[in-house]
Amino acid sequence: MPKQARPSTGEQAKQHALAQLRQAILHGEMAPAQRLVENELAEQFDVTRASIRAALIDLEAQGLVERIRNRGSRVRVVTVEEAVAITECRMVLEGLCAAKAAVAASDEQLTELTDLGTAMSKAVADGEPMTYSELNQELHARIQEFSGQRTAVALLERLNAQLVRHRFQLALRPGRPQHSLNEHLAMIEAIRSRDPQAAEAAVRAHLTSVIDALRD
Repeated sequence: MPKQARPSTGEQAKQHALAQLRQAILHGEMAPAQRLVENELAEQFDVTRASIRAALIDLEAQGLVERIRNRGSRVRVVTVEEAVAITECRMVLEGLCAAKAAVAASDEQLTELTDLGTAMSKAVADGEPMTYSELNQELHARIQEFSGQRTAVALLERLNAQLVRHRFQLALRPGRPQHSLNEHLAMIEAIRSRDPQAAEAAVRAHLTSVIDALRD
């Protein structure tokens, strides 16, 4: 949208600011503990301070921003113990999604999961951890989508958003992609075999490994 056509006030302006801020946090462009100055953000996104303030309130509700009394807002810092607790919740919800996907996924969708597994194997072989990390997130997202469990997917979207910093750190840890690859391939194979119990168990095994890595 051209700059002159973008609304600077009202609900549309708030949604524009919200989307831009959320994307910047999720992509690591705004670091944990970074201050979020309303005047600067309003100028950056060409909206009013009121729109920025409303967007920050929404991001606080999503667990991405924290407002500190008399000091304004900043990107929320998620501790290791919080990340572990979030991953424990993911274990239940993603296990449910994998079990559902094992039953509900179409043959074409199963092929898509297989292709993702092949691409992940190539990324590990080629020594491309960030490519592997992106494919990892894509795989989890596809399993959730194919499950048809919209309530679980909505909850997971919020939980996963809070793990951005830890996800990047794990992706760059030497040897981590090689370690997790087999766990992901086991998830794919269980879903392809249309075995819901095995699919749930594979997800739980993988996320238990993630928790161990977070605590290392």
